[in-house]
Amino acid sequence: MKKDQKSSSNIREFLKLKEPSDRGGKKPLLKKANFTIWYFVIAFIIILLVQNYFVSKGTEDIIPYSEFKESLRAGRIKELTITIETVSGEWVTEKGPRKFQTVRVEDPDLVKDLETHKVKYTGKIDSKWVTNILSWIIPLIFFILIWRFLFSRIGPETSVMSFGKSRAKIVAEKDKKVTFTDVAGIDEAKEELKEVVEFLKNPGKFQRLGAKIPKGVLLVGTPGTGKTLLAKAVAGEANVPFFSISGSNFVEMFVGVGAARVRDLFAQAQNHAPCIIFIDELDALGKARGMNPVGRHDEQEQTLNQLLAEMDGFDPNAGVIIMAATNRPEILDPALLRPGRFDRHVLVDRPDIVGREEILRIHSRQIKLSPEVDLKVIASRTPGFVGADLANIVNEAALLAARKNKEAVEMPDIEEAIDRVVAGLEKKRRLMSKKEKEIVAFHESGHAIVATTLPGADPVRRISIIPRGISALGYTLQLPTEDRYLMTRSELLDRLAVLLGGRIAEEIVFGEISTGAHNDLQRATDIATSMVKEFGMSETLGYVTFEKEKKPLFLPSSMMSSKEYSEETAKKIDEEVKRIIDQTREKAKEILVSKKDKLEEVARLLLEKEVVEEADLKRILQPPAQEQG
Repeated sequence: MKKDQKSSSNIREFLKLKEPSDRGGKKPLLKKANFTIWYFVIAFIIILLVQNYFVSKGTEDIIPYSEFKESLRAGRIKELTITIETVSGEWVTEKGPRKFQTVRVEDPDLVKDLETHKVKYTGKIDSKWVTNILSWIIPLIFFILIWRFLFSRIGPETSVMSFGKSRAKIVAEKDKKVTFTDVAGIDEAKEELKEVVEFLKNPGKFQRLGAKIPKGVLLVGTPGTGKTLLAKAVAGEANVPFFSISGSNFVEMFVGVGAARVRDLFAQAQNHAPCIIFIDELDALGKARGMNPVGRHDEQEQTLNQLLAEMDGFDPNAGVIIMAATNRPEILDPALLRPGRFDRHVLVDRPDIVGREEILRIHSRQIKLSPEVDLKVIASRTPGFVGADLANIVNEAALLAARKNKEAVEMPDIEEAIDRVVAGLEKKRRLMSKKEKEIVAFHESGHAIVATTLPGADPVRRISIIPRGISALGYTLQLPTEDRYLMTRSELLDRLAVLLGGRIAEEIVFGEISTGAHNDLQRATDIATSMVKEFGMSETLGYVTFEKEKKPLFLPSSMMSSKEYSEETAKKIDEEVKRIIDQTREKAKEILVSKKDKLEEVARLLLEKEVVEEADLKRILQPPAQEQG
């Protein structure tokens, strides 16, 4: 039920900013291909008509053999042509002479009857090659034309002959709009990439001293930090063509297609040099070889081998720089990361409070903000947020203000947008029983009181019992006062106590527990386990870590258990994790028992108002001495 800032970062990305539509309005929209069964029905009917026309061409009347024999006896048959399968000729009808045809049956007396009635007859051997050509090859050609027509409706890239062509999107110099002024919050990464711009603008400055231009730049960072935007800004600043492609676009079901596309991409880049090749989501293409347990040399590995060969093969002074982005560098193949390929690794980190304020200013350029909106305050309330999160908040606030018919975006709209991004959409219409509401209210109050009491816990910004998101029946929003990069043992224990506060409050008030603390207990166990196994914060086990660093290369031997300690040590780890949680539980229980009256007061206020702000919580929990003063 409780949401703190660090853990809530996993659920922030539930809305995506829409890309602005074509500003000039000149680019035509692609017509959507509509496939229907009528195409095939029409084709089938045409084929039947073609066959019927060529097979039965020249036949006037088709009659039964019995009628033919009767007409022969009546003397109406003038002449005949006999083949192995048919009997055709001319007969006399009421409308005059007409041609006829009938299927030949086994009739030994046919020739005798023809001679008796003095009918002129002749034999003929049919040559069927013309009929076969007309009745089968023509429909086949027709089907090929239909097939090409359908594929042309989908797009030119689906052509069989274009499988080996690169699907990179090239952005010409005049089309680039992004520069370093559009990028904020990642100043260190910008400084690193300014050298790349210098390489492209003035390569002679470096070649004069014998220096080689770096071939590749790898942008590493969590999703949403602006890696793709940064690559476009480099191309915009250098004023060179920019080839953009995703790593997944290289790999196809056909063997050899990915390698062919890599070759084609580098050939195009050489023709447009100086230029930049940008490969987004490099981990889709550059995953470490040997990860496949079967050990086969599949299409993905062949594509990666071709990429490695191309990066080794082209001239470093040709002016082609490869940039790539990934958020999973640990699974990349070591051959990609060695010097001579991706020479530079640039970390695109989460922005600090100053960077967040700059990012908010960029994204609010087109937004009409109220004068009371303070972007610095918003930046202070969004620690851990990346650029995509902040853009989402600004856009969501504008949507909320427009929905309420406001003239400008106000501070409450932005605060509500932060809550929606962090905790999810409100579900005010979800019906909860009175008993459930009481349990949720006391649970969240337990979190809030423990967090307010302990010095190492983050301050409580808001408590709510309005259901949000998928499964949160309530939440306690804690926001740190500053950006943190380290945490002490006491701070971790305080955070552990806050997580356990909700379950303990239920125990104290109702004498039983509910399922609402499932997520709290899971996160508390993770913190205690990390303290023991990773951070060496156990008094019993000492300064020892039991977590091995993740290797980028997964060989079959590493698929076995990575545990490198005895069963006795594993038992001690489990006991130590339980001891830490039990001790912290007792600490949180002492706080809530001593402040049971405050717990009741906060819970009753929550049941009445559904949302309690920081000021109301401080007023209730303020010590009596300060109240008198």
